[in-house]
Amino acid sequence: MPLFNLLIKICWLLFMVVWVIFSFNAKKNVQNNNQRQSSFIRLAIIIVAIAFLKIKIFRDVAYSNIFSSNHFLQGCGVSICVLGIAFAIWARIHIGKNWGMPMSQKKEPELVTTGPYRFVRHPIYTGLVIAMIGSLLAEGFMWMIWLVFMGCYFFYSAKKEERSMMLQFPDKYREYMRRTEMLIPFIL
Repeated sequence: MPLFNLLIKICWLLFMVVWVIFSFNAKKNVQNNNQRQSSFIRLAIIIVAIAFLKIKIFRDVAYSNIFSSNHFLQGCGVSICVLGIAFAIWARIHIGKNWGMPMSQKKEPELVTTGPYRFVRHPIYTGLVIAMIGSLLAEGFMWMIWLVFMGCYFFYSAKKEERSMMLQFPDKYREYMRRTEMLIPFIL
C-alpha cells in the first residue's frame, strides 16, 4: 500500500476512534420522529453510494487515481485531509456534550458559538468535506462519490438543524447566522 493511501486511512481511522470515544459523553437525545427519518436518509445515502461502486463504469472511474504519479499533489491531499480531520475533531471536542448525530435534539441544549463555531455554524461538516477533498487528491475518484453524496447530506442536515436551532434559540441563533456562514467562511 503506497504511503499516501496509508496516511489517508490513518486519518479516517483516527477520526472514527475519536468519534466513538467522545460519543459516550454526549447529552441524551430528546425522542422525536425525525430520528427515524434521518437514519433512513443516512442509510439510503450509503446504499446508493455502494450501488454506484457496484456499477462497472463507476467502479473503474472511482478506483482510478489520475494523481498517483504526482506525489506533490498526493502529499497536498494528505495535508488537506489532516487539516479537515483536525478541524472536525476540534469542533467535536469544542461542542462537548452538546454533540449529537445529525438532526438530533439534545436535552438542555446550549448554543455553542466559540472555537471553530465562530468561523462556520457547522464546522464538523466543513472539516469532513475538506478531508474528503484531500482524500480525493491523495487516493482517487472514489472519494468524489462520497464527497457528492455526503456533501448533499451535510447540506440537508445543516438546513434541518438550523430550523431546529431557530426554534430553540430564536434571537441568539438569528444573530449567530448573521455573523457566520453555514459551511464555508465568506461564501456559504
